[in-house]
Amino acid sequence: MNIVVCISSVPDTTSKISFTENSSKFENSGIQFVINPYDEFGLTKAMMLKEKTAGDVTVITVGDVSVEPVIRKALAIGADSAIRINTQPTDSYFTANSISDYLKNNPADLIITGRESIDYNGGAVGGMIAEMMNLPFINACNGLEIDGNTAKLSREIDGGKENLSVNLPLVIGGQKGLVEESDLRIPNMRGIMQARSKPLTIVEPSSDENLTSSENFEKPAEKGACKLVEVGNEAKLVSLLQSEAKVI
Repeated sequence: MNIVVCISSVPDTTSKISFTENSSKFENSGIQFVINPYDEFGLTKAMMLKEKTAGDVTVITVGDVSVEPVIRKALAIGADSAIRINTQPTDSYFTANSISDYLKNNPADLIITGRESIDYNGGAVGGMIAEMMNLPFINACNGLEIDGNTAKLSREIDGGKENLSVNLPLVIGGQKGLVEESDLRIPNMRGIMQARSKPLTIVEPSSDENLTSSENFEKPAEKGACKLVEVGNEAKLVSLLQSEAKVI
C-alpha cells in the first residue's frame, strides 16, 4: 500500500511570535519550527500501517529549503521518501493545488493530512485535495484501520462518534486519537543516520495561482492582571465583581 502523508512546518508553540513590514508578514527569524502536531499523528499512524501491510510511506510538503530539517525529521521517524514542492505556500488553495497536481501523476492508496495546522488553523487543505482529486474525504479522524481495500474509520461528531467504512483510495484529516500521544515516534540515532541517504525529491510547483493574501496580522490582547481573593473573604469577592469586573 502506498501511503502519502502531507506535513507542514509550523512554529513551536513555545516560540515568541512577531510580525514585520507593518504587521503584514510573519517574522520567522529565531523561530524553532516543528512538524505540525496533527500531521505527526498521521505520520505515526502511517508507520503503523506500513508495518502491518508492508507498504511504502512518502511525506510531501510545500515549502522552500528552510523546511528541509522538518522533512529530515519525518524521514528519521521512518518515512521511506520525501517530496518537497519548491515554493513558499501562500494560502490553503495554493498548497492543496500544488499537492494534488503532484499526486494526480503519482497516485497513492491513502493520503493523510492533519485536521488543521496549528499556525493558521485553516483546516481546508485536506478537503481541497480530495475535491481536486475527486476522492472521498473524512475529516477529524481519531481511528483508522485498513482491511484489504477498505478503510474503517471513526471520527468525532457533535454528541458522539461516527464509524465509517470507505473504499480506498481516500483522503483523511487526522487528529489526536488517531494514535496515542505515547505512541508518537522520536527519531533515534539509527533513524537519523538512515534519513541522510533517503530520497528527497524537489519538484517545482505546477502553478503560482493563489486566491487570498494576508493584509495584516494582529496579536490577541494580553490578559489582564489576576487578583486573588483569600478563602472566606466573600464580601471582597462580591465587591470586586461589582466595582471592577462589573458583572453583578
